[in-house]
Amino acid sequence: MSSALSLSSLLNEVRLETPPLSRDLQAAIQSELDARAKHFHLLEGWRRMRGRFATDFVDALLPLLQAAERGEDPLQRRSANLDALSLVDERQALQDVAVAHVIQAAEDRSGPELHQLSNFFAALRGTARARKNENPVRVALFAQALLVALSSIELEPQQRYELMRVAATPLALGLHRIYAALCAKLRAADVSHMVSSHAARAQDYDIAQRMAQGRRNTEPATLDGLARRVQEHNSRAPRNGADSTVAPVFKADQSPDMLSRLYEQILADTRLLPPLKALLARLQVAVVRLARHDNSLLHKQDHPTWALLNRVAAHGMAFERADDEQLQAFLRLMTTEIQVLIDAARPTAVQFEQVLGRVEHHLSSQAQERSKRNAQALASLEREQMRPQWRQLLGEQIKAQTADAPLGPKLRQFLHSTWVDVIVQAMVLHGQTSAQALAHIEWVDHLLESLQQPSDEAARERLRQSLPGLIDALREGCDSVALHADQREQVLRELMLQHGRLLRGLPALLTPIDAPAAVTAKAEPSPEELLERLLNERESELPEHWAHAKVDRGQLPTVPMQLFEQHDHDASAAAVSNWMSRQRVGGWYHLFIQSEWMTAQLAWISDKEQFYLFIGQNTEQRHTITRGALERLLANGLITALDDDNLVQHAVDTLMQDLLPGA
Repeated sequence: MSSALSLSSLLNEVRLETPPLSRDLQAAIQSELDARAKHFHLLEGWRRMRGRFATDFVDALLPLLQAAERGEDPLQRRSANLDALSLVDERQALQDVAVAHVIQAAEDRSGPELHQLSNFFAALRGTARARKNENPVRVALFAQALLVALSSIELEPQQRYELMRVAATPLALGLHRIYAALCAKLRAADVSHMVSSHAARAQDYDIAQRMAQGRRNTEPATLDGLARRVQEHNSRAPRNGADSTVAPVFKADQSPDMLSRLYEQILADTRLLPPLKALLARLQVAVVRLARHDNSLLHKQDHPTWALLNRVAAHGMAFERADDEQLQAFLRLMTTEIQVLIDAARPTAVQFEQVLGRVEHHLSSQAQERSKRNAQALASLEREQMRPQWRQLLGEQIKAQTADAPLGPKLRQFLHSTWVDVIVQAMVLHGQTSAQALAHIEWVDHLLESLQQPSDEAARERLRQSLPGLIDALREGCDSVALHADQREQVLRELMLQHGRLLRGLPALLTPIDAPAAVTAKAEPSPEELLERLLNERESELPEHWAHAKVDRGQLPTVPMQLFEQHDHDASAAAVSNWMSRQRVGGWYHLFIQSEWMTAQLAWISDKEQFYLFIGQNTEQRHTITRGALERLLANGLITALDDDNLVQHAVDTLMQDLLPGA
């Protein structure tokens, strides 16, 4: 290998090509927008960002390439703290769909080149196999830079999505030239042996998803269909020794041999790790014994036996390494469970169903255990759905409660709007009947009580003593909703003026017999003077300041916006709804999220099935996804349940292909 050919040298080549790529991309986007009338609504937004697009693209891409050169994952997103969650709503899902479209367009055009580059970089790292997500010049980096460059100004999500699609083809063309040039350098350096010896063997999630999507668009094979195909095939076989090119693939009594061939095909599935294959091979003993007296086994696709195999395989296929501790723990559990079936001289479908039930319970419990760390955040997220109803109800109650109260205009508006938000925020974060929420509700009572004119000196003294706590609670509530300092100070000024009047024996609000407004205003002390006077007058010992500490507030994601219309086609909407209803805690999924494919387990579903928590193999990868976002990912082929591409169905499909005429 040429000494000049290295990770750094190849990345330098990409860096040199980045400015021309950005300029070509800018020109191509402009040409496409000018050429098609359907893009007219995108021109204004593009005009505002066009001048800085090329620079923004380069500035976004170079740090990603630098991170890749350092051996870091450029697109890795870690939570700010252990309890933080990432919310993927429909806006984020639309963005992910756009990024996926850009990646797919480039990979379709440069598939062989990307394969060679991935293998070369894997060889440089000394890893046994190439993984797309470890390619330091993969398309996802350029797609992310494109997204950043198209986000320099505020745009509607749909418009940014359309601009991403417009840019997809010219970016794919530009990247093809870059990738082809890099591969030419590999050939010139004579490193073909490195490329071929590190062929990518890992399943690419997007390819698997497209295969699954294709199967969903065709009628799946069934066990009954396989049995009929076997009969048809054997009927064409020679009789009485006559010559024929058609040979029987099963014995005359086809059931045992059919089961053997089916199970052989199951164990040949390349997606199964060796220890999982060994486990399923042991289970074959019980399956064969069951088939001797249960004729439905080879005719019912939903037989508990096949359901158990599919569930075990789907869970096992979520892991990339055989020594993964989670996988090893699962295998130990399954070894104990299947031993019951193996030891049974006459196993039954009921026994298989019971084992399946225990496995489901274990996986569900395990997933729920993984979600416990985020229990408080998840509860808050679920309560977030109640925010509009709570806000309306509390707003009406406070308006009725303060209708005749002696409130100034700013204070009244503050109570009817901001303080309602303060109470609702506490309900969302801590619970509807939490101490925090109840304290904010009771504060309204304390406020109204403080604005009643004291009847004597003792009452005035009690008022004076209560004011620091009242103001402290007000500022704490303002902090909880991040109210701007200017807004809160206007309310505090008005409130202090009212309390000042009460402490001097006057009503909280001006009355007709009071002095004219100009004279009164001149006579009123400033808030600073009033505060100093009140502090000097009180007899009890109080802190030096009333409110200064800010509470530690977790930032909850915003309520997902309903940006997009539902599916127009009834059948499509029904299919999506049916898929959603079948998902359960404990299942594993491949999904495209924040510009990357990941394998994640469904660990939590909200009571109203509007939020779903997915936890990756790396437990720091935690994403809460709205139902609408999941539906959008599903419609665009960006999520698949491992159970959907089940093991038995895959084996049946393969055998059916083997039995096609001419096969």
